[in-house]
Amino acid sequence: MQPQSTRFRAVLTGAAAFTLAASLAACGSTDGSGKGGGVKAEGKAGASGTAAPGTPAGGSTSAAPTSAAPAAPSKVLMPTGPSAVLSKARDTGAGQIMVTTLNGPKSGVSGRVWVWLPPEYNDPKFARTGFPVLTLYAGGQSNGYNTWTDNQLPIQEIDAELSKAGKAHPFIMIMPVQNLEADEKKALECADIPGQPKMGTWMAEDIPDFVRANFRTVKGRDGWGLMGASTGAFCSAKLALQHPDTFKAAVPIDGYFNPDSPLWKGHDAERLANSPDVLVAQGRADVKMLATAGGANAYETKLVKAWVAKAAAPLSVEYYEQAGGKHLTSDFKKMIPDMLQWLTRNLAGPAAD
Repeated sequence: MQPQSTRFRAVLTGAAAFTLAASLAACGSTDGSGKGGGVKAEGKAGASGTAAPGTPAGGSTSAAPTSAAPAAPSKVLMPTGPSAVLSKARDTGAGQIMVTTLNGPKSGVSGRVWVWLPPEYNDPKFARTGFPVLTLYAGGQSNGYNTWTDNQLPIQEIDAELSKAGKAHPFIMIMPVQNLEADEKKALECADIPGQPKMGTWMAEDIPDFVRANFRTVKGRDGWGLMGASTGAFCSAKLALQHPDTFKAAVPIDGYFNPDSPLWKGHDAERLANSPDVLVAQGRADVKMLATAGGANAYETKLVKAWVAKAAAPLSVEYYEQAGGKHLTSDFKKMIPDMLQWLTRNLAGPAAD
C-alpha cells in the first residue's frame, strides 16, 4: 500500500473542471406525496373498432369504440423481497440506523450493511412513494465499521434538516463495510481481485439487489448515487465509472485513483481494469461527478486536478476545493450540506405514480 501521505485518495472528474462556490445554490425537492395511488398495472389494449363484415350500406352504425390510453410507466419500484432481518444499530436525531449481515448470492461475500431511512419513508402519506438511494463508503480499511454511521459524520441529521427545508432529497442511506480484514495488505479495493472475495460484485450487484428487495425506490438508475471519503472516494469513483447502468452520480471526497493493494500482484491487467485513473479517460460512463480536494494540501489538490483533467465525455465532472481543508473527518463533515445539495440537483427525487 502507499504510505498515508500518498494515499490521500483524491478524486475528480470533469470534461471542464471548475471550482464550485463554497455555498451551493439550494435546490427544491420533489414533493413525492404519493397522491394518486401506487404502482399501476400495464394497461390492456382496447378493442380494434373494426366494423363487422357484411354490414349493409346505409345501415345503422355505432360509434367506433375508443381505445384506452396506455398506462404511464411506473416511477416506483416496490420491495420485491425477500425481506432481510434488520436490527437497531443506534439512534440518531433523525431516526434509527439499522444493520444487517448481507450474504451476497452473486458474490458469495458476507458483510455488514447499515441502513438509514429518512423520516418521510415511514410517513403514511408516502406509503406508495419511491425514494432515491445514496450509498456511502468510509475512509480507511472499513472492515467492521462505516464512519457514516456514527456521530463523526452526522449526515442523517443534516439530510433530514435540509429535506425539511426543501433543499435536499430525503435519501435512503446504505453504508456497507468495504473489507473483510483490518490488514491493509489485504485491501480489496471494492473490486473482484482474482483469487480474493468478490467485493466488487457484492457492492455493485448484491447491495443494490438487497435495497430493491427491502425498500421502495425510484425506478431506474436516476435515483442512485454514491459518495465516499478518502478510500471511500476511490470506491465511489470506481463503481460509478464501471456501472453507469446502476448509478447516475457520485461524489468522491478527497480521494485517490490508482489501485495499490498488494493483492493485485501478478494481475496487472485486472488492476488497470479497476483503476479510476484509467476508467476516467475511456469515455464510456454517462455519469455526473463532483470531486473534492482540501485546499490546505497541495499534493491532494494536484492529484485530484490531474485526474479531473483526464475525464472524457459523456462523463461530466465538477471540481470542489474546500478552502483551507485538510484530509480530516472534521473537514469532511463541513462539506456534507453542499454535497447533499449537489446530489439533489443531479439525482431524481422521491416519486409516486
